[in-house]
Amino acid sequence: MSAAPVRYTDLRPQQFRERLQQRPVAYLPLGTLEWHGEHLPLGADGIISEGLMCDCARQFGGIVMPPIHLGPDRASRQADGGWLYGMDTAERLTDPQRQLEGSCYWVSQGLFLQLVDAILAQLHRAGFRAVFADGHGPSRSSWVTHLADREQRFGLKLLGVTSQVRDQWRGQMDHAARNETSLVMALRPELVDLACLDSNREVWPQGVGGQDPRDATDGEGRQLLDASIAIVGRLLDATGL
Repeated sequence: MSAAPVRYTDLRPQQFRERLQQRPVAYLPLGTLEWHGEHLPLGADGIISEGLMCDCARQFGGIVMPPIHLGPDRASRQADGGWLYGMDTAERLTDPQRQLEGSCYWVSQGLFLQLVDAILAQLHRAGFRAVFADGHGPSRSSWVTHLADREQRFGLKLLGVTSQVRDQWRGQMDHAARNETSLVMALRPELVDLACLDSNREVWPQGVGGQDPRDATDGEGRQLLDASIAIVGRLLDATGL
């Protein structure tokens, strides 16, 4: 027997009503379509954040929104008029600095703020009372920076990886390195291919920042997920919903 659906897009109206009544919480994965090393899928950010949130919804209740695959990031205009974004310009990690293949996510901070505002307005209209969002690093930062203002404007309780829980959080703490690689291995092992990385440990993988991804394991990924899921549970309990 298959598990009950928790993704918004999979729910029929009666299922939506039942889950909303049980716990009016929405989970918003902040994903990207971005280079995550040769060994990880381009949608790694969304895969990790959505996978974690689906586990949260199964344990704590609530409904998981589709990932946002657009996000802000640092931008650098080049002499030829082109632009480099995010890890394209990571010192010592991307050499030479260049457009990393597959990245297709960048929007300005202003447009990202408008996009999230529009989603929150619709979630409020649909009957949700709280929203937890997390994922892609710059998107995470934007989300937590504007929590208080948005709570006032939208009448929602908003939760994220703030400074109060950041030290204990274990999800998406690097870029395609040991942390994120372990997380994807735990969630979608068929999409990870460590053989794409040079076996010579003196050769650092392009566009990868953090501990060596060649040390990643699915078991470590599951431990990281469980630690972060427990934090989400405590944040939700504190809302009283």
